[in-house]
Amino acid sequence: MGRAILRINMGAVFPGRPAYKRPGDRVYGVRALIIVDMQNDFCEGGPVPVAGAHALATSISDYLARQPGYAHIVATQDFHIDPGDHFSDRPDFATSWPPHCRAGSLGAGFDPGLDTSAIEAVFHKGAYSAGYSGFEGVDDHGTALLQWLRQRDVDAVDVVGVATEHCVRHTAMDAARAGLATRVLLHLTAGVAADSTDRVLSEMRSASIELIGSRP
Repeated sequence: MGRAILRINMGAVFPGRPAYKRPGDRVYGVRALIIVDMQNDFCEGGPVPVAGAHALATSISDYLARQPGYAHIVATQDFHIDPGDHFSDRPDFATSWPPHCRAGSLGAGFDPGLDTSAIEAVFHKGAYSAGYSGFEGVDDHGTALLQWLRQRDVDAVDVVGVATEHCVRHTAMDAARAGLATRVLLHLTAGVAADSTDRVLSEMRSASIELIGSRP
C-alpha cells in the first residue's frame, strides 16, 4: 500500500475520505513531529491572529531544545498565490479569510520565536486552494508530505501548531487516514475559540487520534 501511495497524487490518497485506520496492536517505531503553520500572519498582529500563537512558537522551540527524540521534524506553511475564494474582503472566518500568508511575504515566514534549525523540510500548501491540511503540501522538490514520510519509514506522528480547529485538525485527521499513529500535543497547539476547539477535539478522539496533555 505504501508503494502505491508514492505513485499517485495527493488528491487520490484519500479518495472519498475512507474510514480511519486504527493502530490496534501494531508497534510504531519511527515518529516524526509536524509543526503546523507557525507563521507571522497567524500570530498576534497578523491578519488572521490566533491568541497565544507568538508565545506558542517559543514553547515549541523550548520543547525541541529538550531533544524529545523524534526521528524527523518537519513544518508546514500556508503559501498562497491565488487561492480563489479562500481570500475575501468580506470573510466569514469559516471558509473565507482576509488575505494572509502570501507566497514570499514576511507574513508567510515563520514566527521569529520558532527555532527552525532542527526542521528538515518545509511543506508549502494552499498555492491555489485553501490548503488546510499539511498533507496537501509539497517541499521545494515537489515531494508531498506523505510521500516524504513514507520514504523515511515514518509510521507515527505528533502534530503541534495552529490553529487547532483548522490546519492542525486537518493535518492530524489526514495523518490518521493514512494509517499513521497520530497524536496531537495539546499544550503545543492554539485554537481560535474554546467551543470550536472542544468540538474538534471530540472529532479527533473519534478518529483514534491520541490527545496528549491539555490545551493552554
